[in-house]
Amino acid sequence: MLRTCPLTALILFFALSLRAEEKLEFRPLLNGKDLSGWIVVNTAPSTWSFNEEGDLVCSGKPIGEIRTERMYQNFILELEWRHLVPKGNAGVFVWADDISARGQPFIRGVEVQVLENAYGNTNNYTTHGDIFPIHGATLKPVNGRGGQRAFPTENRSNPSPEWNHYRIECRDGAISLAVNGKVVTRGSEASPRKGYICLESEGGVVHFRNVQIHELPDTPVEPSQVAIANRGFRCLYTGVDFAGWEEASGWKSRDWEFIAAAGAGPLVTNEEFSGDIGFIVDLKRHEDSGRPRLLVRGKEVPLDPAGPLWEKTGAYNRIEGFLRGGELRLEINGKEAGTFLEIPGKGPLGIIPDGPSDWANPYVRVLPD
Repeated sequence: MLRTCPLTALILFFALSLRAEEKLEFRPLLNGKDLSGWIVVNTAPSTWSFNEEGDLVCSGKPIGEIRTERMYQNFILELEWRHLVPKGNAGVFVWADDISARGQPFIRGVEVQVLENAYGNTNNYTTHGDIFPIHGATLKPVNGRGGQRAFPTENRSNPSPEWNHYRIECRDGAISLAVNGKVVTRGSEASPRKGYICLESEGGVVHFRNVQIHELPDTPVEPSQVAIANRGFRCLYTGVDFAGWEEASGWKSRDWEFIAAAGAGPLVTNEEFSGDIGFIVDLKRHEDSGRPRLLVRGKEVPLDPAGPLWEKTGAYNRIEGFLRGGELRLEINGKEAGTFLEIPGKGPLGIIPDGPSDWANPYVRVLPD
């Protein structure tokens, strides 16, 4: 019987691994010129640009994401990133929904942290490649500390302005991260485990380059483990100004939120909408927020914040409307909140505050037939 010594076996293993690696075919997810293949979820035109080298430059403002047009389940994602300022913050999301979660600038999914070293390390997070689920997603961490966050086993990230290389491997709900050539962070049993890939803007100037993917075969997945697919929403707020809205007194742009002060007037879109449309907006009430109203194609629609469907003061609520013909069906936090008739066939959308209040995530879409 032929016997193989341990050293020979080890060399053979690495040779086969390298040969298998050579067969992997990666395709770029960025073309170095524009965001073809990507959807801008909730950021401004000024947030993302390309420099002369073809690197994707993120201004960090506002907090928000871009996502791939396609969903992915099993894949290997490679990219390089660098922060241009100390303590910079950004991220890569996998298996994410189509738009931001209620009262958040972030999308439900699994985040791979992209923090600059000067941000510092604590017992709750590190700057060397944490992986964790956000806003309803779940993950079983390897090397956890009592929660769902997976911590790296080594500190391998380079400080600003040096480049770092990430290799993110996603298979059947398991995820691993190699930082600069070595796997340091792992998790498993993720849900969702099929969804969009996102690049995150979170305050710091960051560059991305050589973003490429190798797709692996899909495997059976439960419907509950698939992220929310594209519903056709587009965001009506840039996060940096009120472009697209009529000037209104008493409103302040505050990154991903826009704030109504006491006595603020109506905030109305310049754009007029017709046909069957859906819309979303998130509202956080204060003690003196009163009874705000929506303006739907020029008709005022009352809200009842004292009703049982609403979260307590200080928490965000998601208001979603479905307008077909002249009939508007309203939901508050995913539950039926009433029907309103005789909505005009064409007109703007707007918010009529009744005291101080915080708003976020105004989205609109064309409803499917």
